[in-house]
Amino acid sequence: MLDLLLPQRCVVCGCGGRQLCAGCREDLPRIEPPLCARCGAPTAWPVERCRECAGRRLGFASARAAVGYDEAARRFVHAWKERGLRRLAAEAAQLVVEHLPPPAVDALVFVPADRARRLERGHNPAERLALELARLWELPCLPLLERTRGGRQRGSSAAERRRTVRGAFRATGTAPRHVAVVDDVYTTGATAAAAATALRTAGARRVEAIAFARALRRS
Repeated sequence: MLDLLLPQRCVVCGCGGRQLCAGCREDLPRIEPPLCARCGAPTAWPVERCRECAGRRLGFASARAAVGYDEAARRFVHAWKERGLRRLAAEAAQLVVEHLPPPAVDALVFVPADRARRLERGHNPAERLALELARLWELPCLPLLERTRGGRQRGSSAAERRRTVRGAFRATGTAPRHVAVVDDVYTTGATAAAAATALRTAGARRVEAIAFARALRRS
């Protein structure tokens, strides 16, 4: 409802006219090669595994995101997730489609929201992003995952995030052979890895992870 009633102002800079003005849209930092082939982290040169994912058992074959999670992207995601501006999901999806090639998968699957958070927000941002991407890429979007337990991750360390989400998802049916799991923000990869593991247990042979934004390692 807020999405329809409030006047259109850029969620990043506050100027009037659009929910994301052309200038702020252009300034969102696109994630460009060279990248880690596995987790998609920007690297000094192409590598198969980087220090962010080396030694970790990841359920996904690759992870990619469109933009870096800087302050502008954080404001965008906050407005989309916490302020009820749901139409920003379409903007996020368009940015993903402009920057990433269509995945060679049979279907998209979204990361399910914690029940309490979904009730609090009134929507699941990852689901809305996946639905928009499915429309643009002409792929099915399947509600194949459910949470076995809740648990908030904001402010947690990477190790704490991995412990929180380990085993937190299960599939409700048989997964397609090749599938991509969609989330709004890739932070440590813990959520993507846990979701991918559940999909592989349900029959997927290859799982890719796709996100709108990705947290960037501080140099």
